[in-house]
Amino acid sequence: MLAVVTVVAIFALAFGLYLRRDANPGCQSGSACTRIFFIGNSYTSTNDLPTTFADLAWSGGHRVETATQAPGGWTLADHDRAVQTESTLNSSKWNLVVLQEQSEIPAVESLREAYMYPAAQDLADKARLAGAQPLFFITWAHRNGWPAQSLPDYPTMQAAIDDGYTTIAGRQHAKVAPVGFAWMSQVAQGRGSGLWQDDGSHPTEQGTYLAACVFYASIFLESPAGLTYRSGLSSADAASAQNAAAATVLDDPAKWGLS
Repeated sequence: MLAVVTVVAIFALAFGLYLRRDANPGCQSGSACTRIFFIGNSYTSTNDLPTTFADLAWSGGHRVETATQAPGGWTLADHDRAVQTESTLNSSKWNLVVLQEQSEIPAVESLREAYMYPAAQDLADKARLAGAQPLFFITWAHRNGWPAQSLPDYPTMQAAIDDGYTTIAGRQHAKVAPVGFAWMSQVAQGRGSGLWQDDGSHPTEQGTYLAACVFYASIFLESPAGLTYRSGLSSADAASAQNAAAATVLDDPAKWGLS
């Protein structure tokens, strides 16, 4: 029994050291650090994108501190009215505020003009007043499109979402993290089946990791290729996501307002 307890204790200690090694230590006095506030919904909170990004960043030598307000189904208009979002925005000196709209609104021009753009402008203004830069999170489309809104398939819906985000980013002279573009590149290479959950909407761990890689490239203007943190993915799947993110972002950073 004593031997078993000893082995378990050693394993627990080793596992704890492993977690501490991979987990981002965050901001400490005297250390260079990037503070990022993620505003969104379940596309951000599923699989905990902010923490996945933070741990990926640490494997690249970057300390980050993140906060998240991402209740399921929330729109940017919900956040624009929410006390908890504003209080978090004012709770720290953020470098970046990530803005992620509900999954369908950006795909329909009338909806984005009526709801997304006014709220996005308000939130971008609030971010800048707090000393941060807004960063728009271009999301992915539904695997089967949105036929009810004459978006019959994934490519059609993705193009509409891309247009929705790039339009407001252009109006706001803001940066974008082009996750949807990297997602489409994976689909074009025949690697799309592992990105969506069975609902055809929310991301798998692989989809979230791809998003984290795009944020890494967008925020640090460095390639994530070769980073050791894989979030449980195989080395092949992690490498594919890293390379897709690097190619999407770093081939032309100015396209995304990043340079």
